[in-house]
Amino acid sequence: MASDINDITVGFIGFGNMAQGIAKGLVNGGVVDGSRIVANSGHFDKAQAATSAIGAKAVHGAKETVAAADVVVVAVKPNQIETALADVLDDLKDDGKFVVSIAAGRNLDYYQGLLGEGAHVQCVIPNTPVEVGQGIFVTENANTLSDAQRATFEALFGPIALIERVDSPLMDIGSSVAGCAPAFTAIYIEALADAGVKYGLKRETAYRLAAKMTEGVGALYMATGTNPGAMKDAVCSPGGTTIKGVTELEKQGFRGAVISGVDAIQNG
Repeated sequence: MASDINDITVGFIGFGNMAQGIAKGLVNGGVVDGSRIVANSGHFDKAQAATSAIGAKAVHGAKETVAAADVVVVAVKPNQIETALADVLDDLKDDGKFVVSIAAGRNLDYYQGLLGEGAHVQCVIPNTPVEVGQGIFVTENANTLSDAQRATFEALFGPIALIERVDSPLMDIGSSVAGCAPAFTAIYIEALADAGVKYGLKRETAYRLAAKMTEGVGALYMATGTNPGAMKDAVCSPGGTTIKGVTELEKQGFRGAVISGVDAIQNG
């Protein structure tokens, strides 16, 4: 494996929306030059169009991807992994390479069963804001990376995502909170904007206000660690307008609806 992060080549086996988001995050964030990214997928023409947009290269199969890459991102659907990796099982045991899997529901135990001894694997669940350098990698504590490979993993993905390590049994709930909830948050932003439009704001203005507010609240928590309840209390003056709105949200089951949404994911 290259010793300098600038010399690392990242290869994607599968190049769908999430893989493209990670690649864009790496390139646009200045972490990896586009020329250091290769990818293959089941649709070469689509992969070629997507890679060329960031100066990367599409190749024709997993063999070519693994041969070129120091870090191999497995980005196919979980039920496609065995087929996608069938021709490269031995190649992935190279000590100069490591695997980053972004397939939901597949942990280190699965990969050790598939690849056997000798492969270096880290499983993560990313979320879509990684594309703009504001992502999360819910990262399995258990891994078979060497110390040097772990440092490379952090150097590659730390600039574009919060790397939050959790025990293996908690990967699913971590991915629900971080990976699925962007859809919840987008609905919340849309609803706030709808309310703004209802009372006269232009649609674009309402979206910007709602989106930036959401971003800012998260940034404030990350910077201060203030309990979210205390953050809410700080805005709710006694008898004021905000507490009236909060009270109505509570009456409508706002918190319960969010928890039920996560319950549906976990139990579905």
